[in-house]
Amino acid sequence: MSCVAAVRLYIDKMIEESGPGMKVLMMDRETTTIVSVVYAQSEILLKEVYLFERIDLAGGDAMKHLKCIVFVRPTKENIELLVRELKRPRYGQYYIYFSNTVNRSDVKVLAEADDQESVHEVREFYGDYVALAPHLFSFNLTGCFQGRNWNRSALERTVHGIVAVLLSLRKSPAVRYQGNSETARRLAEGVSQLMTRESKLFDFRRPEIPPLLLIMDRRSDTVTPLLNQWTYQAMVHELLKINNNRVNLSQVSGLTKDLQDIVLSEDNDDFYAGNMYRNFGEIGSNIKDLMEEFQRKTKNHEKVESIADMKAFVEHYPQFKKIQGAVAKHVTLMGELSRLVGAHCLLEVSEVEQELTCNTDHADILKRIRTLVTNSKVRDIDCLRLVMLYALHYEKQSGGDLAGLVELLRKRGLSDNLLRMVSSAVEFQERKFQPGDKFSADNMRAFTKKVIKGLKGVENIYTQHVPLVYDILEDLLRGRLKESSFPYVPQHSARDSMFRFQDVIVFVAGGVTYEESLSVYKLNVANPGTRILLGGTAVHNFTSFLDELKSATADFASRSGRHLY
Repeated sequence: MSCVAAVRLYIDKMIEESGPGMKVLMMDRETTTIVSVVYAQSEILLKEVYLFERIDLAGGDAMKHLKCIVFVRPTKENIELLVRELKRPRYGQYYIYFSNTVNRSDVKVLAEADDQESVHEVREFYGDYVALAPHLFSFNLTGCFQGRNWNRSALERTVHGIVAVLLSLRKSPAVRYQGNSETARRLAEGVSQLMTRESKLFDFRRPEIPPLLLIMDRRSDTVTPLLNQWTYQAMVHELLKINNNRVNLSQVSGLTKDLQDIVLSEDNDDFYAGNMYRNFGEIGSNIKDLMEEFQRKTKNHEKVESIADMKAFVEHYPQFKKIQGAVAKHVTLMGELSRLVGAHCLLEVSEVEQELTCNTDHADILKRIRTLVTNSKVRDIDCLRLVMLYALHYEKQSGGDLAGLVELLRKRGLSDNLLRMVSSAVEFQERKFQPGDKFSADNMRAFTKKVIKGLKGVENIYTQHVPLVYDILEDLLRGRLKESSFPYVPQHSARDSMFRFQDVIVFVAGGVTYEESLSVYKLNVANPGTRILLGGTAVHNFTSFLDELKSATADFASRSGRHLY
């Protein structure tokens, strides 16, 4: 059950069905992302696809010798653009694939526009999501909430996107949702209704134990996206931002052009695949080993004296270049991460975050936060996240000083919009949305830290924070997840609410994090025979989560009379 494999299979089928010959691949903005995340351009070139074109930017001379594969979302805008293209076709043949279900009326409009009968195929291929990893998908939607409610267009996109995931994986699941969340309920019911409406598409063989779609609300765990991260993938996203498996380093001075835009894909990067879930200190040690391997291979290639030496060099050159590229990429990333950690006291910040999330001595933690907030080396966003965590933990603490901390942020020069995020975090995570109090002594898994010295000059703290989604899934896999807390949608329920589900798709409305992706990966490894996918409206770091908070709490700021400080 791999969403990457499912999307790749669709792309392979598109290219195969168009037959031999030179081809152009025409996409829209979203499907361009969907394709580029699972397929490198060099791979597609090997399949006789020589041109790539955006449908909204299409134009130019006719090239009738080319076949055109069209892969777009079935939106009104794309239908109009296709009509314009078909009325004056620039290519010899068109093979049209929609990434989701398309209205029959739209197909009729296309048929009427195809006067020259250049369309050879119109099909639905349900690759309507960004498959970031075999177990992780996203819709790249930020700001999907408006107050307590869904943004209407975001809800529609999410419903159709989840249904596309199910169809691509050939799953007709039971549907459960977080019972105390209206947001989760509306999404679950929307998916259920669309599955019922498209019941013919879901006519799959039914296994004895049905798959499960489990829908959660980001409000149930506001803490996880606020924390700094110390595993490789999550840390890169937190400090440098991973955008559809790419990292933009153009702001880093002194880099060559080929290192300013880095691709991080476990399919095409063996080092990344083996280290993406390792902690910062271990990465330092492993990069050292990678460099030593590269140096050995470089020495071997220094002596090319005979025909046999030349032959060996040519045979191993692609692998040599691949290792060279991996070394340059990961040394660059590690160097920038190390610089940020040292320059901005991130070890100290993260240590306080850990202790904030535990029930520690209030007076001591308050003193340490004040010290960090007044330290000019600490970044503004790290000061903000500390105060937000403090607000979530000590909002009602007798003798608390939230107002004093906010005033310190103000003195640092943080804008009113950023200061408002402190109260927004509390509003976002109202107590009723929490299956259990994240900060209670009974339910909190205490943080531990592990210091690893893997590379000289690199000392790394690995935080053992466990996201709520891990606890929920663990209860589910052990048959302990109560139906009163996570009810079924009546139209798509299971015969036995205590099934030990084997195929689970958990979706978090409001976005997921790479830390939660790691949790799902660990659960898959620890439970052979169980396959869990994680999806979200977006994959957040702290900065993008602030954008989510802004839209979700905008109406509170305008009408609420509540004062936290």
